[in-house]
Amino acid sequence: MAKILEGDSYGQGLRLGIVVSRFNEFVTRSMLDGALNELRRARVREADITVVWVPGAREIPVAGLKLVENEKPDAIIALGCIIRGETSHYEHIAQSVSDGIQRVALEKKVPVGFGVLTVETMEQAMERAGGKFGNRGRDTARSALEMARLVQLLEDESEKEKTLERLIEDELKR
Repeated sequence: MAKILEGDSYGQGLRLGIVVSRFNEFVTRSMLDGALNELRRARVREADITVVWVPGAREIPVAGLKLVENEKPDAIIALGCIIRGETSHYEHIAQSVSDGIQRVALEKKVPVGFGVLTVETMEQAMERAGGKFGNRGRDTARSALEMARLVQLLEDESEKEKTLERLIEDELKR
């Protein structure tokens, strides 16, 4: 039988950071509300949640990096909204933010939930920030919780294996 590891969305005892863009705040505040509601439902204590506001989506990775270094959260939730305009600026910002968030996650080995909307219109953004397509902030919070728990499980499994290897090594030395 295969060993199956899967995280859950129970948040008690976890510390979470949320980095949220002020640009398009009408959208991102709704996403933040959705994320905070989900974290409360998952039993994350208010004292274990740090919210950092940044000017725009482009600044999310830097703030996320500093948040991980200083606060040591179990996961980060990145919330922003990039709406396509008439120039290629949209593609540059979207790619930069996506790459930066991924880099924080991989370099710091901390799950980062990606809740940065990349949409064509404000209407599409609103549909994903509490409208007919749900609330991407809530969904991202749930994903971040699950990944934080999964990382804990993987670390526990690794620690068990190391302990077993040390015990076998000690026994062989006798």
